[in-house]
Amino acid sequence: MRPRYLVRAGVVATALIGVGLVGLWAAEEASQEPAPTASSAVSSSVVVGVSFAAQQARPLLDRNDVRRRIQNARKTGREFVFTRAIYNGGGYRWGAWATDFPKADRQFLTILDRLVDMDAYELENAVQLDDPNIRKFPFLYALEVGNMYMTEPEVKGLREYLQAGGFLMIDDFWGTWEWENFEAEIKRVLPEYPIIDIPIDHPLFTTFYNIEEIVQVPAINNAMNGRTWERDGYTPIVRGIFDETGRLMVVINWNTDIGDAWEWAESPYYPLRYSTYAIEITVNTIVYAMSH
Repeated sequence: MRPRYLVRAGVVATALIGVGLVGLWAAEEASQEPAPTASSAVSSSVVVGVSFAAQQARPLLDRNDVRRRIQNARKTGREFVFTRAIYNGGGYRWGAWATDFPKADRQFLTILDRLVDMDAYELENAVQLDDPNIRKFPFLYALEVGNMYMTEPEVKGLREYLQAGGFLMIDDFWGTWEWENFEAEIKRVLPEYPIIDIPIDHPLFTTFYNIEEIVQVPAINNAMNGRTWERDGYTPIVRGIFDETGRLMVVINWNTDIGDAWEWAESPYYPLRYSTYAIEITVNTIVYAMSH
């Protein structure tokens, strides 16, 4: 492991300290919040690289400070709201849009707050693609799109959202069949624009962190067993859709599961290499989207 990676991993590890506790407190307070969807409990906390004695001597988090913040959480007037797309699915994966929800969203937002000076809404926010209110949120996240089967109103809503300046990040779908299904769906939305590979020298990879390698991020069960791929998705690829002016509208993370790394970032069984990349590429994507 190179020294440079050690430093970056250390920064992310520091950000992960207390993530489990924050998630628990957020879930505990959720019944008092005007959140758009129901919440669930988060797994217990884990300390990354800091001894219990050191925590006792110098607490890294003030429970009361976190409680006040969650109790007063409001979406209005915030610089950033992490928004998850609700879309129509098919077969046994009808609710695939909700994979890792809301734990992954909340834990990532806790990390984002520690790493980036951004006034972000602290809780989850899921919006249907055909909801006119979706235009209030310029950043949209969708996953498990290999099982996406949008209705015509959803296609229309997503197209108008992207044409109006919205940004879409795609994650967690694997292999040839799921790619073909997603490609067919997104072509219904943006038939006039090609899908192209985003080169590693694109500003997306240097907007906040300097990313030199696209890492395949596995689900936790695979990570624990040393396997990173699923189905025939052996190679992680980042692709994009640009409009006629060169504006990047859609970032597609294929053959990787970035959201699972957020969800299990506090777990001692989840390798830091994967959670580090997942956090860095998402921070880069958000900063890029919000600044272009």
